Amino acid sequence: MNPLEKVVVGTSGETVVTVSHDMTVQHFVSTMPAVFATPMMILYMEKACAGSIVDLLPPGYVTVGMEVNVRHLAATPVGRTVRVSSRVREVDGKTVLFEVEAWDGDRKIGDGTHRRGIVHVAAFEKRFGVA
Repeated sequence: MNPLEKVVVGTSGETVVTVSHDMTVQHFVSTMPAVFATPMMILYMEKACAGSIVDLLPPGYVTVGMEVNVRHLAATPVGRTVRVSSRVREVDGKTVLFEVEAWDGDRKIGDGTHRRGIVHVAAFEKRFGVA
């Protein structure tokens, strides 16, 4: 059985978040400006990707991030709403490659690709002694 058999090119997802101070680079580095931090943008890109295919996976399977190649194009201040979209570009064996974009209104603030791998949770936990 291929756990990615229901995942097809073109499958899309989206997540929306309002930037709060704890999502800013200043929250992590006090001398920096209070704008949406790149790692937080990447987190929401991962969420959009994972969320777009979670219902297509068999029970007991999840996807995990394994590659990120993105550009952070513009600063976004606290209070702004960021919309992150994902689209499956390729399903390759045990991985899925997504195209991702982040938008602040009609202004693109980030884009790139993100690859996720399929994991059987019980086998993963057994392998690493996690319970």
